[in-house]
Formats: sequence, C-alpha cells, structure tokens
Amino acid sequence: MFNIAQEYRPKRLETQADSMRRKAGGRRTRTRTERKQGRYITSRVPRGELTDVAFDATLRVAAPFQRQRRQPHIKRAVVLHRSDLREKVRVRRTRNAVCFVVDASWSMAAETRMQATKAAVLSLLRDAYQRRDLVGLVSFARDRATVLLPLTNSVEMAQQRLRTMPTGGKTPLSRGMMAGFELLARAKLRDREILPLMVLLTDGHANVSMTGQPPQQEAYQLAEFIASQQIPTVVIDTELPNFYRGLAKELADRLNGSYYQLEELSVGLAELVRSHQELSRINI
Repeated sequence: MFNIAQEYRPKRLETQADSMRRKAGGRRTRTRTERKQGRYITSRVPRGELTDVAFDATLRVAAPFQRQRRQPHIKRAVVLHRSDLREKVRVRRTRNAVCFVVDASWSMAAETRMQATKAAVLSLLRDAYQRRDLVGLVSFARDRATVLLPLTNSVEMAQQRLRTMPTGGKTPLSRGMMAGFELLARAKLRDREILPLMVLLTDGHANVSMTGQPPQQEAYQLAEFIASQQIPTVVIDTELPNFYRGLAKELADRLNGSYYQLEELSVGLAELVRSHQELSRINI
C-alpha cells in the first residue's frame, strides 16, 4: 500500500487557522505578524501601543466628521481624534514544524504503519529542504519513547535514522505523545513564529503508564493537556477494521484533532498532511 521510495508531488504546506500576531519573519505559511514588513491586508482598532498606522483606514474613519470638527482657530486640513486611529494587519510567511509520533509496539499493522510513516517523512523532508520547514519523528514501544529524528530539514539525516525502526513490545502511548509535544513546544520557544503540527499514528490503545494512573485514562488526560496548549493534531488510526474499538477516535476527540483511518490514505500520508494544512488558511 505504501512504498518508502515513492515521492509524492510537493504541495503548499499550510497550517491550521492562525489568528496570532507574530514578531518575526518566515518562509512557508501565511501568518499575522507585528513586524512592519509583510503584506498589508486589512486594518483594525489598535489593541495596544500603535506603531504601524493604517493612514488610509484612519482617514476613512475620520472623513465623515470633518465638517463638525473644524473650528476657526484650527487650520489643519484634517482633524483627527484618537478614536479614528487604525493599525495595519500584515501577513508574512513562516515555517512549519511537523512531528510524526508513531506507535511502534507490536500489532498486525506494524509493517504497514512503518512504511507509511517513512514514505511520508521522506516526502515532506524533500519539500522542507527547499522551504526551510522542519520535520521530526518519535516512535514509542515497550516502556519508552525515542526521538528518532529531531526537528530537521536534512534529508540525509532522515534516511539514516529511518533505515531501521524497531517494533515490538507494549504501548507507552503517553510517553510518545509527551515526547512529540516536548519537541514541538521547544521549537515554539526557540521561534515564536513557527507553526506546529503533531501527526499521531496509533490504534489508540495504551498499556504502559508514566504516573501510575490507568494507562488509557492517563493518555486521554495528556491529550486534553496537549489540546489546551494549542498544538494542532492529526490522528491516523492504524487499528484493523475487524478489531475496531474506537480508541483512536476518542483520542482524536480529546486532542481536538482530525481523525483518519489508515485505509483511507490512498493518496499517501504525506499528501494527507499537506491537504489537512491547506484547508486551514489564516483567520483574519
């Protein structure tokens, strides 16, 4: 079904709707910025200190009141009040950080899951190499989560790390999600402009706990925490249809993320990630 050597056609990589104002320049995805560089798209009432005045919008607001504001001792062409002031809303390009979190515990779908993930990561990396995006990979099995690929745009490093991806053992789902979250959270601390996305491949079953809580309950609580931190997610359910329990769907709901079954990915996982991101444009 999936071929690691297969290359998917690169498409524009966009993140989910973003209403944040950002302070640094970027490359890939449109996002609001506080910098005075970038395309001016609209105006609004200032929300704080005004540093980027939208003169056209300010004059349009003030224009209807000029006759009543004019006084003999005031010789200005236009009389402005503070309430007239409008600031510019600009958009720039910024980078994306996509972290694949892969359940590498034993299951009948393990080989399919690994091939799908390897093909997707390599495909995205080829695109990221030119566009300065970052892609990372975390696997979890037995009692640990392993960062196989730190956030990078190095195709060579990805090929080395993905050559072998061991599978087997129990399912420490919470550890995997936490490792993926920490990668993306650190990326956001280093670069406030970066737009994160976690892609979680799992059947949703957990049987190893980090805290002593029931593993499934712990995983759901962690999912709700990740959602509260505004980390967008896509959950790919790798459970075989004949054994469907709905655990991955529940996990996606707790993450406030999108949900897909592995069998739906006829266009390939990389294409799905790009399509998911393209659907969400900047929220003006």
